[in-house]
Amino acid sequence: METVVLASGSETRKSMLLAAGVSFEILPAAIDEEEIKAALLAEGSDSAFMAEALAEHKARVVSRKLPTALVIGSDQILECGNNIYSKPVDVAAAKDQLSALRGKDHELISSVVVYRNNQRLWHHTDRALLRMRVFSDEFLDSYVSELGAELFQGPGSYRIEGQGIQLFSKITGDHFTILGLPLLPLLDYLRLQGAIAE
Repeated sequence: METVVLASGSETRKSMLLAAGVSFEILPAAIDEEEIKAALLAEGSDSAFMAEALAEHKARVVSRKLPTALVIGSDQILECGNNIYSKPVDVAAAKDQLSALRGKDHELISSVVVYRNNQRLWHHTDRALLRMRVFSDEFLDSYVSELGAELFQGPGSYRIEGQGIQLFSKITGDHFTILGLPLLPLLDYLRLQGAIAE
């Protein structure tokens, strides 16, 4: 079997791959995501290109260290109107994000890139559309208090696999894309490469 490496410290992506029965190692890419994202925004890049570029950067950095492995890089962008949201840095930022998204539609764009020998072999990008319901300030305060540090694990400050589902009135798209990794296309590719059983 091929050696598979996840170039991410994301607990959600780790959990998805483990639940799917994939054998893999973890080596988070040491990159400054916010600096790269700011440069891409300054260049006028769209959200899909940004998600793919960040995923590719992670995979490439780790592939240089482990050239014979299949290295998976993945990233996610949240776009609402003309605004791009990043992971919040504190509770105040999380509340600001949730308040800004309240009652609106937004998109989650998730991209995955696979590298080996410092070369890109494959990529896939997918989108999901989510509508956040109009919730009360009391609900917002309670939600933020209960989630704590989980608020900082993804853009939008929600954990849709848990209590975050209560924030939404409508969701259109693949569940795994919403969690930040287009899993089914990735599994297909890993099977083609002999990294998991057919």
